Amino acid sequence: MSLFDDLKAAIGPQWTAYTDHEFVRRLGEGTLPLAVFQDYLIQDYLFLVQFARANALAAYKSRNLADIEQAARGLSAILNETHLHRRLISEWGIDTHRLSTAPEKQATVAYTRYVLDCGMAGDLLDLQVALAPCTIGYAEIGTALAPALRTDPEHPYRDWIAEYAGEDFQRAAREATAHLDSLCPQPPSPQRFADLTGIFRTASRLEADFWQQALDAA
Repeated sequence: MSLFDDLKAAIGPQWTAYTDHEFVRRLGEGTLPLAVFQDYLIQDYLFLVQFARANALAAYKSRNLADIEQAARGLSAILNETHLHRRLISEWGIDTHRLSTAPEKQATVAYTRYVLDCGMAGDLLDLQVALAPCTIGYAEIGTALAPALRTDPEHPYRDWIAEYAGEDFQRAAREATAHLDSLCPQPPSPQRFADLTGIFRTASRLEADFWQQALDAA
């Protein structure tokens, strides 16, 4: 069992509330209204800008070259995600200026600033645990939704699902999982694990709120 698995087990249904949210289910079914997905995608682009900052902060918080390299790979993966967002948005006639100047909504601010605060106030492990629901959770969601692409060649959200089910993102998630274990090579004390669980629980709840924000926009 990895630290990530232990954290998932510790929060139980709160993890499922994020990874099996109505937004995720409807996206996989292809029944999510396009306007909802567009709203999500714009906010997620702004979300990723802040997550890029968080990975830059991870490099600053690192004490050795291996951790700096991991932060650099995380930053690179996020920049690749933004390319997908810009491409999809451009297909709907929304230019990059409009994308980058859209106002951040409440759930976007809440989660991203929470992650940055964890990184500023805590250590590198605190920051990576706060990032984990996104960096690793999206890979889990991509894997869960991937079968929909085999049954529906014209799936409206094929590109999004394929991005997170694809090998590049899956490899980044595996590296992030292993990195958590390298930052915590020994079982943490009960108090330390409780603190990490609290970070992970809050980050997962804020991820679910982010999905809900898009649904509420409809």
